[in-house]
Amino acid sequence: MAGGTFRRWLREPLLHFLLAGLALFAAYRALNPDGGGREPSGRIEISDDDVQQLALAWRAQWQRPPTADEMRGLLDDRIREEILYREALALGLDKGDTIVKRRLAQKMAFLAEDISSLRDPSAAALRAWFDKNRERFAQPGRVSFRHLYFSPDRRGEQARAGATQALAALAGKPGNVRTAGLADKFMAQDYYVERDPEQVAEVFGVKFAQELVRLKPDRWQGPLESGLGWHLVFVEAIAPGRTPAFEEVEAAVKAEWIEAQRAEMRERAFDAMKARYEVVLPK
Repeated sequence: MAGGTFRRWLREPLLHFLLAGLALFAAYRALNPDGGGREPSGRIEISDDDVQQLALAWRAQWQRPPTADEMRGLLDDRIREEILYREALALGLDKGDTIVKRRLAQKMAFLAEDISSLRDPSAAALRAWFDKNRERFAQPGRVSFRHLYFSPDRRGEQARAGATQALAALAGKPGNVRTAGLADKFMAQDYYVERDPEQVAEVFGVKFAQELVRLKPDRWQGPLESGLGWHLVFVEAIAPGRTPAFEEVEAAVKAEWIEAQRAEMRERAFDAMKARYEVVLPK
């Protein structure tokens, strides 16, 4: 009876899995006798700040504080995570992992930025920086226009011809002339006010946006092709691009200045770290 039970155990897949896992672990220990050079600490300390952070995260998600049982569950999960993390480090499982490397590199970059203290710039320094970087704050030109749409889905190859025929009927007519039945229904708007080229391109495409700003106001023109079909366009107004005065964008200038200083500090911190290494590239 005992022999039969033993033989059944030997045929169990779970036992085979456990034995294979032990063999792999033994092989790893043989090849890495120092366990990756790190042994997990035997002390796990949960501070009051840790408890508060867990409770705050729970409240943010569920809009209420955790119950006592839920708090115990959160602490158990935190302890479990810490144990698995330390054991993974002890086995060297973080080595050669691209995702882990990238995440640690990001955290190091954030740390380099966080330890950098920034003083508020003086008004004179901020204005001088603005004068050197005016192109960052240049505002693009804006155009207000109406359009009539001629759909290739509905008209096929005759869409452009239909637009050309409609243009002849609109010669000398104002932009707000009645056009019912003259064109096809457009999926978005028929009238756009003070749109910059990027906003126009989002709807009609880059080529249409570039051609639009070259048109003369106060007349029906076209046909212009977009990614959706053919259009007749009536430009009401074109406001040229401009660089605003410092006083108009002072808050934005300060935000840009701070980001530029942070980027410079990050580079200086990285250069200091890089100086401690010898970089060898393939020949």
